Parts: sequence; structure tokens; C-alpha cells
Amino acid sequence: YCVEFRTESLSHHCALETRPYARWMQYLREGHTVCVACQPPAMSADTQRCSGDGHNAHGEKILHWEAIGNSQCQGTWKKIRQLEHCSCPLVHSFIFT
Repeated sequence: YCVEFRTESLSHHCALETRPYARWMQYLREGHTVCVACQPPAMSADTQRCSGDGHNAHGEKILHWEAIGNSQCQGTWKKIRQLEHCSCPLVHSFIFT
């Protein structure tokens, strides 16, 4: 499944990332909608959910995120909706780890 979030805030460290494999962090923006996929390697065997997916969080609850590979690139987002059938666009799409 996938979850759409609206980025509320992010640290300035995301824009400073220049390593080739992590350059995607430069494109994160406040107010943008991002789509995050929950795939089997990241799922809990017990719950079949990914940690941090905002389960039971709706509306105005602020959730925290951190980019893999640069712990200083972090911020907050709000859950918009969960999609049982992923249709994430090629840009602004991420994977829970």
C-alpha cells in the first residue's frame, strides 16, 4: 500500500545534499504532496504495516520523518490518505525503510 503525505516542514540540510545517490533530497518542498510506498521488506510481520505510516492519524496530526542516508534531512508531514493500490507518480515518491 501507499500513503500520501503533505510536507509541512523540512530542515535546510535537505537542500545542501550533493551526493549523487541522495540528490533527490534537494527537491523536497514544504506544502508538496509526497507518496510513500510500504513494501514487504519494511513491513512488520505481525501487523503487515510499515512503521511511521500514520495509521490512525488523520487530519491535523503532525508526523515526523527522516531521510535515510542523511539524518539531518528531516521534517514533518501530515497524512492525506492511504491508497491500497499504489499509483504513486515517478516524482515525489518514496519507500518506507
